[in-house]
Amino acid sequence: MKKLRYNIHLLLVSITAIILIQTGCKKETSYSTGTPVITRIRNYVASPGDSVLSKVGTGQWVVISGRNLKGALQIYFDGTAASFNDAWFSDTSAIALIPAVIAFPSVPSKQLNTIRYVTTHGETTFSFPIVAPAPSITSISNESANAGDSVKINGLNFFFIKSVVYAGKTITSYTASNDGTTISLAVPAGITTGGPVSVTTNSGSATTTFNVEDFVTGVFCNFDAINTYPWGSNTSNSSTNYPGNTGYYDVIGATNLPAGGTDWYNSPHSINLNAAQWVPKADIANSLDSYAVKFEISVPATTPWINGTLYILVNYKFTYMAAYSPWQNANGTTTPFTTKGWQTVTIPLSSFNVNNGAAGVPPASITALVGSSGNNAMEFMFMNYGKTPVVKFAAGIDNIRVVKIK
Repeated sequence: MKKLRYNIHLLLVSITAIILIQTGCKKETSYSTGTPVITRIRNYVASPGDSVLSKVGTGQWVVISGRNLKGALQIYFDGTAASFNDAWFSDTSAIALIPAVIAFPSVPSKQLNTIRYVTTHGETTFSFPIVAPAPSITSISNESANAGDSVKINGLNFFFIKSVVYAGKTITSYTASNDGTTISLAVPAGITTGGPVSVTTNSGSATTTFNVEDFVTGVFCNFDAINTYPWGSNTSNSSTNYPGNTGYYDVIGATNLPAGGTDWYNSPHSINLNAAQWVPKADIANSLDSYAVKFEISVPATTPWINGTLYILVNYKFTYMAAYSPWQNANGTTTPFTTKGWQTVTIPLSSFNVNNGAAGVPPASITALVGSSGNNAMEFMFMNYGKTPVVKFAAGIDNIRVVKIK
């Protein structure tokens, strides 16, 4: 009888242990392991804006609703991998960022308008309209190029293009990149007054706020018809050293500039310009990032830019300054900088600050930067605050201007 009670007790302990083990396993796998199912796509915003969508575009955050969605390995939109964090997911919803760039023309037809959802326990493909948004233009490679020169329109969503207009001229011959981020073309002849660039696609249109081929609007100094260069000039119009030039330009540079070399006043270390209008008085209350200093630069392969910094100042004062050193990469590494001909540089007024142009404090307003009249002098100064001497640096600078970019 005692042996029977002992066996029954042992059986109960064993059953309890099995139940506890099974409970523990369920806690470790807190979601269904069935095949994933997608039922709808919602907008990723707070209620009531989190509505069910009938189509999506690139660069858009969305919520995928369904079942068995936990354990995601990959999420593809039109065959292009999306960004996501499975830790945010539940078994019935997943948050994903649709890729900013989808090469629509090269997507196989069977992958168009599909969302492929891959998990540790299966996958599914959901048919859903994925459309190219309206195009956007971020920059023009050389806003002051000569007729016949090659330029690039940079931006996003240059797909299914209907028209390209460059300074009032309709472009019939151009090449769009497969990923929709560039349009390459030759500058047309016959442009006399300059104008904006516009791109129209099946999804919409984009037009630049600024003009191209415009040597008047906002021009501070172009070393030709508008020349505010009073002293220390180091100008040239040679197309041998700096091919593709548009008339006269300045050559700024340094030879054997020691570490800590800040003698900007020794030519050709600086471009010193008389007072001119930075921003029209009517726009003086605009935001700092709505205007930018622009210029064209040419850095030949014979004198690559590997150290030293070009600073832009207002009225010879170091109160606020903007720094330009394109050889420095965001991750702390360096890459020798050269150009193929001339290219446009854009420095928003919001880039000016009090810490030698680095990550300092910007001025409170345009007025704080250039005064209530918007009229002040401008200087370009090449200096070397680094620890390595500048052995040789030379660059052509032309068409200095301050223009509206927003």
